[in-house]
Amino acid sequence: MRNLFTCFLLLCMVPALAVAQPRVSGRVTDALTSGGIPGVTVIVKGTETATQTDAMGNYTIEAGATDTLVFRSLGYALQEVAVSNQTTINVVLEDEGTELEEVVVIGYGTAQKRDLTGSITQVKGEDIVDRPGTNPVANLQGKVAGLQVTNSGRPGQEPDIRIRGTNSINGVKPLYVVDGLLNDNINFLNPADIESVEVLKDPSSLAIFGVRGANGVIAITTKRAKSGQLNFDFSSRIGIKNVAKRMNMTDAAGFKELYEEQRFNQGDAPYDYTYWQGNTDWQDEIFNNGMLNYNNLSVSGATERNSFRMGIGYSHDEGVIKHERHKQLTLNLSDELKITDNFRTGIVFNGYRAQLPVERGVFGAILAAPIAPVFNAEYGLYHSMPDFQRAQVNNPLVPIEERKDSQIRLNYRGVLNTFAEVDFLQNFNFRVNLSADYGFNQFRTYQGLVRVYNPDMDGEDKAELIDNQLTSVSQSQDKYYKYQTDWLLNYKNSFGLHNLTAMLGYTTYMQGFEGTTARRTQGEGLEIPNDPDYWYVGVGDVSTQTGSGSGWEYRTLSYMGRALYNYDGKYLINASYRRDGSSAFARSGEPWQNFFAIGGAWVLTREGFMQDQSLIDLLKIRGSWGSLGNQDVGGNKYPMYPLLVAGNSTVFGDRLVPAYGPEYIPDDDLHWEVVKAWEAGFELTAFDNRFDLEAVYYHKNTHDVLVRIPGVFGSLPGLGNLGQIENKGLELATRWNQQITDDWRFSIGGNITTVKNKVIKLSTEGYNVISGPSRTEAGYPIGYFWGYVHDGIFQTNTEIEQTPEYRLGGTAPRPGDIRYRDVNGDSSIDVNDRTIIGNPTPDFYYGVSLNTSYKNFDLNLEFQGVYGNEIMRTWNQNQFATYNFLQDRLGRWNGVGTSNWEPIMDEGRANNRQFSTYFIEDGSFFRLRDVTLGYTFPQEAISRIKLKNLRLFFNAQNVFTLSNNTGFTPEIGGSAISFGVDGGTYPVPAIYTFGLNLNF
Repeated sequence: MRNLFTCFLLLCMVPALAVAQPRVSGRVTDALTSGGIPGVTVIVKGTETATQTDAMGNYTIEAGATDTLVFRSLGYALQEVAVSNQTTINVVLEDEGTELEEVVVIGYGTAQKRDLTGSITQVKGEDIVDRPGTNPVANLQGKVAGLQVTNSGRPGQEPDIRIRGTNSINGVKPLYVVDGLLNDNINFLNPADIESVEVLKDPSSLAIFGVRGANGVIAITTKRAKSGQLNFDFSSRIGIKNVAKRMNMTDAAGFKELYEEQRFNQGDAPYDYTYWQGNTDWQDEIFNNGMLNYNNLSVSGATERNSFRMGIGYSHDEGVIKHERHKQLTLNLSDELKITDNFRTGIVFNGYRAQLPVERGVFGAILAAPIAPVFNAEYGLYHSMPDFQRAQVNNPLVPIEERKDSQIRLNYRGVLNTFAEVDFLQNFNFRVNLSADYGFNQFRTYQGLVRVYNPDMDGEDKAELIDNQLTSVSQSQDKYYKYQTDWLLNYKNSFGLHNLTAMLGYTTYMQGFEGTTARRTQGEGLEIPNDPDYWYVGVGDVSTQTGSGSGWEYRTLSYMGRALYNYDGKYLINASYRRDGSSAFARSGEPWQNFFAIGGAWVLTREGFMQDQSLIDLLKIRGSWGSLGNQDVGGNKYPMYPLLVAGNSTVFGDRLVPAYGPEYIPDDDLHWEVVKAWEAGFELTAFDNRFDLEAVYYHKNTHDVLVRIPGVFGSLPGLGNLGQIENKGLELATRWNQQITDDWRFSIGGNITTVKNKVIKLSTEGYNVISGPSRTEAGYPIGYFWGYVHDGIFQTNTEIEQTPEYRLGGTAPRPGDIRYRDVNGDSSIDVNDRTIIGNPTPDFYYGVSLNTSYKNFDLNLEFQGVYGNEIMRTWNQNQFATYNFLQDRLGRWNGVGTSNWEPIMDEGRANNRQFSTYFIEDGSFFRLRDVTLGYTFPQEAISRIKLKNLRLFFNAQNVFTLSNNTGFTPEIGGSAISFGVDGGTYPVPAIYTFGLNLNF
């Protein structure tokens, strides 16, 4: 009976034994630091059973003796471990970078970092996501050698990007590649949806992009779902921004002192200040503390066959000028399906809607006289400005307050990438990418009637109508579209110690734009209501309607190929070729252009003679040479087809017949610009992978720059490939990582880039391109500042008599005027004494980062700066009015020996307004760019509320800046031929945010 009962118990336990899985636990640690790795996905292979490690790297999962555990985490090499009879499995993950297995994006594919022969720098999405800003490239500032980022403080505005200098007088913008689609901007991307950013800089990496590779490439990969359980990620931050640096302008007392002295020197009577008793700081009036709020939510999940991710983001970003608001909504969708073991397909979609701010400048606030009151309470109107500047300067609050919310500026954009690929014959892969980008912009502007209080008006009514005398509405719409197809055949195989990866491809690209704009004005005595429902050109006097339209479209067709070869990981060769045909030169003798590159590397640490040492972990010597193309030539999409412009009209009988002719005559063999580039350098990793150093010397020579050829004797100018520009320099990047204790980790890194830019040739001898104070000509850097050299202040008439004769076209110098240097030594001061007085291109730019973590706390500090460049100040080159003064003018010359730099107070002395070193400022600066302090909650503390991860952080940007310029910021971008010019630049604010990241 007892045996029967025992058998019965055993039979009852069989089902329980069948379903009860043993539990396996353990800890996942970093091979370099021995610290626990949070967020590692642990999967039972072949099933959907998965978990993630907690903040200390611990995990628990149900798995049988016959199962295999897969450990996967971004940045680490995947590892598989058989369970067998183990109940505790501790795993050490190797950094992919340590094993040189890190995968980076290259043109039309990916490659392992160990196989590269060129300069590609990768920045993880997690390194930029906690920083405020809607443009992800803005947060790369100071992080990448060779990448110069000049940010604007205006919300939503794109930064000025230059990679290894300025290659052309026609354009500097790099190419953006988002999930394979070639693009010219990435405003539609949410930083929270980015997996990684690669900056491609050298010829062997860029030649595959052909006619679009010369200015460098920024390749962005958006996030995908990772294998494992369903994940929800939410992040939110709220913050405040303010103008960290104000301009030192005179107050009312200082202004009156200088203005009265100026009037006395000019022979004018004292000014009547009866109605001008204000003491207004106009910067205080227009600036406010802008608020910002970013929110992101994503859901992702993946199985062995399918992965899906959706991310939604919303941001509200206010500027530092009142009523500036930038609102943005983004959507990111990705879905990849493994239909069979060798056939995969997928789709990525990015959607974007933005409400752009009404852009207001700071110019008025620094020009407006502080003696003007802000507001007249009796009339309920803003106060006008004094008569000596009224025609040039409005009350700075009038455009901000009276015309607030008078524009509707909406951007819509949808970017779609689809692919299908198949593996066949074991070593082959064929992939098709179909991509499209469609954008639509809608702008409506209302211009109402504005009145201000003007105490100088005759009569009792002091309300003055300013600016426009009639109401009007403007409306514009434009669309732009891009379509791209890629047909790629890939081959990968190993033959003993020989390894080969090859690609052949065919790609097409079409881009177009259409835009229309119209305007109507309401007749006298009637007003269009200040209501967006009426802001259409259908409202208003039809007889006043004006309109215009524009459009363009071009296509390229390309063939390309690339081969990556290495022998035993020691000797590496990378060769690429691309042939581009462009519709822009369909009638040219050269509609097709060829681009190519070759790179090589020698990994010394793979050699036998390096095996007996343990100091150096990796030493690679590499170099590359190639030919790159540049089609970024500004707005001229079809250089072979000049626009028709008005010519000399003629009269036939009683009729005046207008004449039209081409803007220029293009050369018959016109083609895109070509950059011949090479680089050489090395990579070093040492001290058990704690130390990294990368050094590269680069040299780029832009040939065939598109340049206007001056016409002679009234003939039309020409356009030809005549220019040549050189950029060269050195890049250094280094980092040290140190595990001090089990709980304390520390790293420090930095990068520095030198740039030497020079125009070798432009067009005919003596030809130059002038844009304001900026000048470009052979023998000098692009956009250098041209003018006279300030050589002190004339103190007495005797001193003037002993100096060279002035022939500047104005009045003769008098005591108190600027003395200019006789540069050419011909005993006269004239236009031939102008010389280079400043260079907006820095000698070098750099970045430094400090990172440390202790237990659950982490701290990151980033510094950034530039050195050796100059700024040209133009906002106070007064010519037609008297504006407010810099406080420096209080040290003006007002008698012998009183000043040897600041000239006399006299607006009638035109000599003092010449472009000269008086208006040149030091553009060097050093900035604490970013501070981030975070705390990650322990897993045991948050598991009770069903959270997988919770992190709180505080971030501060632009905390302080050390600089010598007088403007709001030393960061001043611009165009290819005019940058570093301060005409009243928008401030780059300090930003303070607090946020959280949680995963559940």
